Amino acid sequence: MKIAQAEAHFGNRRKLAEALGITSQAVSQWAKRGQIPEGMAYKLEVVTNGALKVNPTDYIPVAQMVAEIVPQQ
Repeated sequence: MKIAQAEAHFGNRRKLAEALGITSQAVSQWAKRGQIPEGMAYKLEVVTNGALKVNPTDYIPVAQMVAEIVPQQ
C-alpha cells in the first residue's frame, strides 16, 4: 500500500497516526522516505480489516537483506 492510500482511507495524516497509536510526525517521516515501514503496513492491514493490503513486493525479503549484509563464506 502507498501512504496516500492509507491517508485517504483514514481521511488525513493525523487520523492515520491515531489509528496506529503513533505521532503524525512519524507518518510525515514515512512520506519523506516514500514508504510505510513493513511492520506498520501489516498493522494497517489488520486495523483496516483488510481494506488496505500489504504488497510484499514493496519490501526486500529479510533473507535477501541478510545475504547482502553478511559476507558469504
